Amino acid sequence: MKRPAHLTRGRYAPPVPRRALDVTSADGSRLHAELHGPEGAPTVVLAHGWTCSTAFWAPVVRELADTHQVVVYDQRGHGRSPAVPSAGHSTRALADDLVAVLEQTLAPGERAVIGGHSMGGMTIMAAAERPELRARVAAALLCSTGSADLAAESRVFPLPTPGGRRLAHRLLLGSRAPLGPVSPPAKWALRYATMGAGSSAEQIEACARIVHACPPGVRARWGHVLYELQLTRGVSRLEVPTAVLAGTADRLTPLVHARRLASVLPQCAGLTELPGLGHMTPIEDPDAVAGCLRELVRDHLATAPAPRGARSARQKKEKTA
Repeated sequence: MKRPAHLTRGRYAPPVPRRALDVTSADGSRLHAELHGPEGAPTVVLAHGWTCSTAFWAPVVRELADTHQVVVYDQRGHGRSPAVPSAGHSTRALADDLVAVLEQTLAPGERAVIGGHSMGGMTIMAAAERPELRARVAAALLCSTGSADLAAESRVFPLPTPGGRRLAHRLLLGSRAPLGPVSPPAKWALRYATMGAGSSAEQIEACARIVHACPPGVRARWGHVLYELQLTRGVSRLEVPTAVLAGTADRLTPLVHARRLASVLPQCAGLTELPGLGHMTPIEDPDAVAGCLRELVRDHLATAPAPRGARSARQKKEKTA
């Protein structure tokens, strides 16, 4: 019996949205979007990464939705957003999709804090020069992401030369091989490539189900986009307060990317380094990710009281340092 594409119980299971809707992008592509939390509350819009879906944000949504409206959407070809022709895979398309989500889920004149994980962060960088983003966004979070040279910098294959790493990671990014069932060996491989050594069995299971549900063709086409990625100009034009967060054990987008982003951003709102965590930070430490987003809302959008017992990302960082 095939397991669901996400956990159905516990902290890492997607909560039921207040509302689900279809968003239409510039080229007519349809995107599945969900609204969580109270209508009229400060809004946070979240974009997931390569091979993931709205389910990836489940624990972060649970942390925020008591005091914030949270909008999540499936990137084209992922989750419940239909696949598109090959020509529809580009950083321009990612930017078009984010702008469409902002325009079709926010009220007239409303602004939001946006957050992107991995390819979702690249989506924000790709849209940096769009006037719609500048009008709609009060602040941003770039989480476990990079702007260029992904294949040369990645450490999934820890080869000694950039050329060797570039070739090995090009094959990984462009592979159309089916991932097969979520088996113990598959979970071991996923944890090695994308998560910190301290990840729990439940966290690994949650990530594995989501990643294995991505169609191989979609994974390969977006992998090619990531291999060719060049968004350094977008980072330098992201003229809103922007926080950066990354795990120190990230093999896919190593810490050098986060530090480079923080040095280039026009309005860097801080760099949070999470000791021992890997690439899947919204699942590995949803409290820290939600804390960063909550602080951006507080400082740049509106006053939103933190729920009882919540700790900010800054507090967590100080405790683990």
